[in-house]
Amino acid sequence: MCVGCELIDMFATSSGDLGSAYKVFEKMPERNLVTWTLMITRFAQLGCARDAIDLFLDMELSGYAPDHFTYSSVLSACTELGLLALGKQLHSWVIRFGLALDVCVGCSLVNMYAKCAADGLLGDSRKVFDRMPAHNVISRTTIITAYVQSGECDKEAIELFCRMISGEIQPNQFSISSVLKACGNLSDPCIGEQVYGYAVKLGLASSVGNSLISMYAKSGRMEDAQKAFDILFEKNLVSYNAIVDRTGMGIDAFTFASLLSGAASIGAMGKGEQIHSLLLKEGFESNQCICNALISMYSRCGNIESAFQVFDQMEDRNMISWTSMITGFAKHGFAARALEMFCKMLETGTKPNEITFVAVLSACSHVGMISEGQKHFNSMYEVHGIVPRMEHYACMVDLLGQSGLPVEAMEFINSMPFMADALVWRTLLRACQVHGNTELGKQAAEMILEQEPDDPAAYILLSHLHASAGQWRDVATIRKSMKEQNLIREAGYSWIEVENMVHRFHVGDTSHPQAWEIYREMDQLASRIKKIGYIPDTDFVLHDVEEEQKEQFLFQHSEKIAVAYGIISTTPLKPIRIFKNLRICGDCHTVMKYISMATGREIVGRDSNRFHHMKNGECSCKDYW
Repeated sequence: MCVGCELIDMFATSSGDLGSAYKVFEKMPERNLVTWTLMITRFAQLGCARDAIDLFLDMELSGYAPDHFTYSSVLSACTELGLLALGKQLHSWVIRFGLALDVCVGCSLVNMYAKCAADGLLGDSRKVFDRMPAHNVISRTTIITAYVQSGECDKEAIELFCRMISGEIQPNQFSISSVLKACGNLSDPCIGEQVYGYAVKLGLASSVGNSLISMYAKSGRMEDAQKAFDILFEKNLVSYNAIVDRTGMGIDAFTFASLLSGAASIGAMGKGEQIHSLLLKEGFESNQCICNALISMYSRCGNIESAFQVFDQMEDRNMISWTSMITGFAKHGFAARALEMFCKMLETGTKPNEITFVAVLSACSHVGMISEGQKHFNSMYEVHGIVPRMEHYACMVDLLGQSGLPVEAMEFINSMPFMADALVWRTLLRACQVHGNTELGKQAAEMILEQEPDDPAAYILLSHLHASAGQWRDVATIRKSMKEQNLIREAGYSWIEVENMVHRFHVGDTSHPQAWEIYREMDQLASRIKKIGYIPDTDFVLHDVEEEQKEQFLFQHSEKIAVAYGIISTTPLKPIRIFKNLRICGDCHTVMKYISMATGREIVGRDSNRFHHMKNGECSCKDYW
């Protein structure tokens, strides 16, 4: 029996050959609890969650009583498949057999309730956590991660982390990474820096460096994000050279993947390409984890064709590979390619997950494919057994709202099986702003502020809605209310990478060393594009000033400054890739299309929502965004 267990483990863990492992299991003349649990665990760990559950049921029918390890593995399988009902049934068995107080089982239950709750609420998950008599680093990290991943409970995650470090349990790199992500979501780099300082003290600085980069980038501190990335990049490059010189061996796949993720966070494609060349030298070109990171890096840096080239050359693809590529095509506005990729994924037998469907529904939303979006939304549960979560409902609201159907979007919200959160209402409010539906926009804003009274985004969107309608008195009232509550709107800025350096620009920025050349180029561009038909759209100036002054304001927008700098700083054959932390202004979108026509340059712009590829006066979004 021991030999059989060793063979199962050898096939499963060493080569990932679950087929051979299961053959050994089937041919064993005798089996015990350990044997059954080992096979169930390996199925659950290696992506065969359905097989793990089926084998668990066979075990029950064979008369073996599961222990805490068995339940922990099968609960993880339920989590993977989103089977909340079965998970609850298992929870009742766990209680009946006196295993509810086990830390291992408790962690699996916390994770299962957190990830399977369709409404994104964590009440059941927190109840399980609070009832556990003892905690370890895994249980605390699980609940912290659950709060961060819910998207609505970042403050609670930070509070739990503070309780963790005030006790006897020392956090690990995963708990610190999750809290840094929470700080980024809250745009609170001050707490983030304190958390990172704690990581330095524990010797975990290099393990959470990528999370620090992401935290700075989300908080709008791109210079600090760049510095953090440069330190991480240079440190690993120096380590790489030193290790190769000393041992002939380079750095590992995990480090390369972390560096690629860091480059993606700040849009540093030049550094990403350098990392790519290094990992090719090390022979990692066929490593699945590395290839997935490359797809994400190239896609997020604006080079979707390079991302597809990496994907196309992969010999072994998993669900993450397919989902990354579908997400990339969706973000870049290539809905047809995204949906074609999804069909090919299904043909290969690869099972999609919740994130895959967010990408598919987003692809439909970006081009207004209502019937296609509804078809895929309905298929989630009917065909794939995946219960739609809050983010999927938000995608459908976005699809209806952006298609000029805000009333239908409202009806869809009212039909949801749980209460819509602020994300859903924010999506509707944005659609109301685009289509000028002031009354429905007010209602959406009220719902957001009822749930998140300190959210400045709701005030800003509502202010823009009133400004677009010329209702300046309402705009003044909203701005006064924000001032009284000390709510500060996120400052808009754009950045561009030139020769491995990231250059950031704010509205009307004159701090750049080449400011004079940039504004001279902007004046020349303005003159050229007006001659071929450009007319400034002053509706995008949300201030009650004269028309001439509005036009001057338009040409101080950060994305226009970044494009002008790109033109004077890059070779004519190279695409200009700019990034913006907020949504690109409609007039800037038009200007970039005209500049692409006047100069023959390809311009790729990434904002908070998607990519825009401008070439010869046309954009990949077809002006639907």
